[in-house]
Amino acid sequence: MANQLSRLDHVFAALADPTRRAIVMRLCAGEASVGELADPFDMALPSLMKHIHVLETSGLVQSEKSGRVRTCRLSPDALVGAEDWFQQQRAIWEARLDRFEAYVMQLKKEREPAAKPSRTSKRKGPK
Repeated sequence: MANQLSRLDHVFAALADPTRRAIVMRLCAGEASVGELADPFDMALPSLMKHIHVLETSGLVQSEKSGRVRTCRLSPDALVGAEDWFQQQRAIWEARLDRFEAYVMQLKKEREPAAKPSRTSKRKGPK
């Protein structure tokens, strides 16, 4: 369990940075070289490589070097743990909201008067 939380921490930490999220979004379209990934950013290649290293450490990205070109690809399996965590959190919060709604409905019911006089019955007065 502790190992899973540590992995989850690394995934969330990696995705906390907008540059790394942009790299991940680009890799959703397919593999890319480091040079292609660097094009939209105004940063030196060593700085971009630090971002890629963080993504690799988290397990979100895999890279391999062929000659002088390093190619990166997305490793979507790393997101399975985050997806599971989100589903667990959603279930917890939905259950809490359901209980809160039931409580509010109970309070409304308790505050309503026991019997309201009917407005449909008219008093007959003298003719």
